[in-house]
Amino acid sequence: MNKKSSGRRSRRSHCPAFKAKVALAALREDKTMAELCKEFELHPTQINDWKHQLLERAADAFGAGAAPEPIDLVSLHAKIGQLALENDFLESALTKAGLLSAKR
Repeated sequence: MNKKSSGRRSRRSHCPAFKAKVALAALREDKTMAELCKEFELHPTQINDWKHQLLERAADAFGAGAAPEPIDLVSLHAKIGQLALENDFLESALTKAGLLSAKR
């Protein structure tokens, strides 16, 4: 008879892909909880926790939880001003050179 000295199983960590696989299997409901526990070697509480986490965060997969990046209006206005000055300069230079008609 083999006995572990501590009597407790060491703590396992699972990758996100495995958790998603288990949660999706639980959502399908084509197997009983006992079958899922046996197949994945997990406790029912763990499977239910992952299932609930998946349901709570499902909208994030489609961008509902993602906040848009804040727009820096100051730098955009500065760039617009710079481009307007460059356009005005080029327009006057091309007009003086006779490459651009004065009428538009």
